[in-house]
Amino acid sequence: MASPGMHAAGIDANTAVLLCDMQNDFLHRDGAYARGGAVLPDAAAIIAVQRRLIDRVRAAGGWVVATHFTLVPGRDGEPMIAPHLKALRPFLARGDFQAGSWGHQVLEELGPVDAAVEKIAFSAFYMTRLEWLLRKAGFRHLLCCGIVTNGGVASTVRDAHVRDFEVTVVADGCAAFSRRLHEEALAGLAPVATVAPLAALR
Repeated sequence: MASPGMHAAGIDANTAVLLCDMQNDFLHRDGAYARGGAVLPDAAAIIAVQRRLIDRVRAAGGWVVATHFTLVPGRDGEPMIAPHLKALRPFLARGDFQAGSWGHQVLEELGPVDAAVEKIAFSAFYMTRLEWLLRKAGFRHLLCCGIVTNGGVASTVRDAHVRDFEVTVVADGCAAFSRRLHEEALAGLAPVATVAPLAALR
């Protein structure tokens, strides 16, 4: 069911899937997070939903835009990691989430994508070309999905809202590291976006 008071826009050629951080280093069994023991419980389920969503949007003439969390090497070659992230994920190391690497890429099951945007923080709009890209390509309606619901997804959705994009959060295409965090994040996004499962989208 869609958020109270919000109505999901139809999927058409003005619609873009915003695929948030569905990268090998986050989700593949050989990626950085798996090596560090941080496995997302609902990964397989959301990948299946996203694959169906991508197929529907492509059939309508829309695009798939992927966001790529990126760790930039510093002068010593070590990744420049925000202190809060280093404390949360101390296993992150040289080469993880580095632009151009295998770990930085979108999962093979979800590719290819039409456009990709590197990001260095939770929001995919922060200091990136995402807004320019979406406006130049003429997309007004964003279908947001990916990980994690209470982090990158939530921050990106709020920033899209203040930029006057029409946003639908595909609820069963997102996941967090606990069901409680996921559900609380979706409830918090209801005032600024439509929140609906894939089956409710037309």
